[in-house]
Amino acid sequence: MWNLLQQVSKNLVVAIPAAMILGFLAGLAGDMGWLKSLIVPFTFLMVYPMMVTLKIREVFSGGDVRAQVITQLVNFAVVPFLTYGIGLVFFRDQPYLLLGLLLAGLVPTSGMTISWTGFAKGNVAAAVKMTVIGLTLGSLLTPIYVQVLLGARVAMDMGAVFGQIVLIVFLPMALGYATQRFLVGRYGKEMFARRIGPRFPALSTLGVLGIVFIALALKAQTIVAAPALLVQILVPLVLIYAANFTLSTLLGRTLLPRGDAIAMVYGTVMRNLSIALAVAINAFGARGSDAALVVALAYIIQVQSAAWYVRLTERLFGPAPAPAESPGPPAGR
Repeated sequence: MWNLLQQVSKNLVVAIPAAMILGFLAGLAGDMGWLKSLIVPFTFLMVYPMMVTLKIREVFSGGDVRAQVITQLVNFAVVPFLTYGIGLVFFRDQPYLLLGLLLAGLVPTSGMTISWTGFAKGNVAAAVKMTVIGLTLGSLLTPIYVQVLLGARVAMDMGAVFGQIVLIVFLPMALGYATQRFLVGRYGKEMFARRIGPRFPALSTLGVLGIVFIALALKAQTIVAAPALLVQILVPLVLIYAANFTLSTLLGRTLLPRGDAIAMVYGTVMRNLSIALAVAINAFGARGSDAALVVALAYIIQVQSAAWYVRLTERLFGPAPAPAESPGPPAGR
């Protein structure tokens, strides 16, 4: 079972579109409104396991301050306004689709930030810090950005949105850290890192697939009635990710060493779409499903583009430095 889940986690490029297709077909088969009752359990299943393996203490280690500052400036001073601007071009008269774009651009970093940085042979320790800092700041700032940019166009209860953020981010973060401390204390760091910890991200993948399935099942009838809607949503998403990758790559090549640059790219382009999707569905009532559709489609662009970017890494940043060889024994011995 664990091996199957881990294989699914490693093949999100296929798994997420498959979940979307299954959800779409289920939505065509009948009324899927009852699935809304599963949103909170799947949300918790999605977020909590990721928090168990998050190395929060690494945030306080030094050595990459410039990369961290640049990353969060891009995340909160550039990407939200880039997303909002493109959203106005495509969805000026469709505020809840615009909300979906904005939510997809407001919560940076996820466990995949760390994974993709590792695949590309970047600075994984820096990626861990970016994940913790970006997730915390994004969770706190999301309701404020939505209120300032869309408050007059989207019905929003600020207290309810903050409540959802606490429920789906900070509560799982606290429980995940407590679980991590308990398991490390009982089984030791080595056993946790080698055998226990790697199982949790696979559980998180189940939550992601479940939420994506629900989002498409709830919107299937809408898509059938207006099939051009998918293209209408995918075009601005492609533009946003292309602009984000381009900007982050240029900044990384210009201002940072190779490892930090790669971490910065994935720390700014990878958004926590799981949390954005949960907020869209849970905090904005019936119309939130429109926003959720945008976030669900963003999964396709994000996963595919991240995989392709790994293949381009050496061309953009040069080959990874060879590991230093350990010195041999002294001569004469």
